Amino acid sequence: MPEPVDFRDRLRLTRKSRTPPWLSLVWRVALAFGLMGIALAVHWLDRDGLRDTLDGHVSFTDVLYFTMITITTVGYGDIVPVTDQTRMFDTFVVTPIRIFVWLIFLGTAYDFLLRRVWERWRMSIIQRTLRGHIVVAGYGTSGTEAVNELIRRGTDPARIVVIEERNTARIGAEQRGVTVIDGDATRNLTLEAVRLPAASALIVSAGRDDTSILIVLTARRIAPDVPISVVIRSEDNEPLARQAGADTVINPASFAGLLLAGSTQGRHTADYLTDLAAAHGRVALRERAVTADEIGHPLAEIGTGLGVRIYRGDTCFGFWEVEARALRAGDVIVEIVPGAEEWGRAAEPA
Repeated sequence: MPEPVDFRDRLRLTRKSRTPPWLSLVWRVALAFGLMGIALAVHWLDRDGLRDTLDGHVSFTDVLYFTMITITTVGYGDIVPVTDQTRMFDTFVVTPIRIFVWLIFLGTAYDFLLRRVWERWRMSIIQRTLRGHIVVAGYGTSGTEAVNELIRRGTDPARIVVIEERNTARIGAEQRGVTVIDGDATRNLTLEAVRLPAASALIVSAGRDDTSILIVLTARRIAPDVPISVVIRSEDNEPLARQAGADTVINPASFAGLLLAGSTQGRHTADYLTDLAAAHGRVALRERAVTADEIGHPLAEIGTGLGVRIYRGDTCFGFWEVEARALRAGDVIVEIVPGAEEWGRAAEPA
C-alpha cells in the first residue's frame, strides 16, 4: 500500500531562494567558526593575560578550552583574564562574538527545523479555510495572463491557487502573491489538496490539449458543480473538452481569428471586442442572475446595463428573440455595462 500523502508538505507558499540550502548552512557554519577562530588567535597571542588557577601554565589546549567555553557560556573560572587588555578584549569582542554565534545557531535551527513546522501549521490553516477560491491549473502563457487579469479585475491574489510542476513558473506565480502547489493537476490527490470542491472556479491551461482534457475529466469527477474553463488549441479537441465536463472552452487561435476577421469589416469592431474583454476597458461584459423586480419585464428594460442575452437553463436567447420579452425567475442575464473607469468618471461631480 502506498504511504498516505501529507498535503501540508505539498500545499505551501514558497519563494525559492537563489542560495541553495546546503550552501546557506555551509556559510553559517563557516562564519561561526571564523568568529571563534578570531577569538582563539587573539587569546593565543595574548595568552600572558590569562591565568590557569590549576597549574599556573597556559597551553594551547588551555587557550582553546577557554575560548570555546567563553563563547558558548560565560566560563567556569578555572582560567581567567588577568590583564586589562585581555579583559577589554573579552568585553568588547568575545561577548559580541558569543551573541553572534548564538544568533547564527538559533537562526539555523529556525530555518531548517522550526520554520518547516511553522510552514506546515500555516499551510494547514490555509488549506482548511480555502473557500470560494479560484484554481489555475498550469502557469504558462495563458495561465499567467489569466492570473494577471484576475488580479487586475480586483481578485485578491490570496484567493488564487496555482498548480504548477515547473519550478521557474512557480517562482513567477509566487511573485504575484498567489498560493502555489507543486503537483500534477491530473491527479486526484493534487486537486483534493487545493480543495477543488470548495472552489468558485477552475481554469485549465496545461499547454497540451490531451493534458488539459484529462485535468477536466479528473476535476469534474471530484467537483461536479465547479465551473471549469479550459484552453484548447486544436478545434478538433473542443468537443472532447466539452464532453469531459468543461463549461467554457476557449481556443486562443480561433478568438484571434475572430478579431482579425472582424477587423476587415470595420476597424472599430476588433477594438470594441477587445474593450469588452479587457479589465480596464470603457465597457465590460457582466453576467448576473435576474432580480425579483425584473421578472416579467423585457430584457430591454433592465436598468443596470444593456442586456444582450439571457440564459434559461441550458438555452440562450438573444435580446431580439421572443423569449427575451419577459424575464423569468432563474434567468441569467449577460449585459454590457460601463467599465470601472467610466463608472468612476460618471460618479465625479460635474
